[in-house]
Amino acid sequence: MYLPWGLSSRECQLKSRCGISNIDRVTIDLIFKIVKNHSVNIKQAQRFLGKVNVQPLKEAIIALEPRAWQEQLIRQQSYEVHKDTESIVLLFCDEAWPDGEVHHESGWEHLAVAAMPLVNEIIETYYTKGGIVIRAMAARLAAGGRINPHIDALKSFHMSHRIHVPITSNPAVRFMIEGKPYPFEVGKAYEINNQKKHSVLNMGKEDRISFIFDYVPPDKNKPPMSSAYE
Repeated sequence: MYLPWGLSSRECQLKSRCGISNIDRVTIDLIFKIVKNHSVNIKQAQRFLGKVNVQPLKEAIIALEPRAWQEQLIRQQSYEVHKDTESIVLLFCDEAWPDGEVHHESGWEHLAVAAMPLVNEIIETYYTKGGIVIRAMAARLAAGGRINPHIDALKSFHMSHRIHVPITSNPAVRFMIEGKPYPFEVGKAYEINNQKKHSVLNMGKEDRISFIFDYVPPDKNKPPMSSAYE
C-alpha cells in the first residue's frame, strides 16, 4: 500500500475518513493529540468489573410488553450492524456529542427505576463519580442473530467507558473482540474496549439481552455538565 508523504496507514485513514487531502503532519499530529487526550481507551479488550445484582432489572425487562422493544428504532436504523437487535433506550446522545445533547428516550419511563440504581452502583464502585451517562439501553439480540464486526468510531465513544451488564444469555452466544471470544456472564459487569473490532453471534435458541451504558468521567466532560440521569 502506497502511503503519501511518508504518512502512516493510520494517518492516511484519518485523511480518508475526514475527506481531506490538504493536510500536513503537524495538523495530523495535533488531531491525534486531541483524540488521545480525550480517549478513555482501556488498552485491554475486556475488563471484568465485578458481580452485580441484575434481578430487579431483569424482572422489569421481562415484564415489559413486546411493543416496548419497537418504540425506539434509532440504533437499528442508524447502524446496519445492529439490524438483528432490538433496544429499549433510556438515554441517547446526539451523534455530534459533546457538541450536542443527551436525551431521555421512551425507555426511561419503562426501566429507569430498576436500571439507574445499578448504573449508579457500578459508577460509584469502579469509576470516578461526577461524570455523565450519555447512552443507556437494554439491547436484545435475537436467537440466530448476529452483530457483524465493527468499531464504534464516534468521538463520544472514545470519550466514554462502554459497560455491558448481561441480563440473559445462553452457552451458544459468542462475543468476539479482535477475533477472540470473551465471557459475558449474567450477574457480572464488564467494560469492553469498543475501539477494538468486536462482534456478537447468538447461535442459541433464546434471545440474548444485555444492559449497556456509556459513562463519560468528569475529566473527559465538557464544562459545565450536569448528569442527565440525576
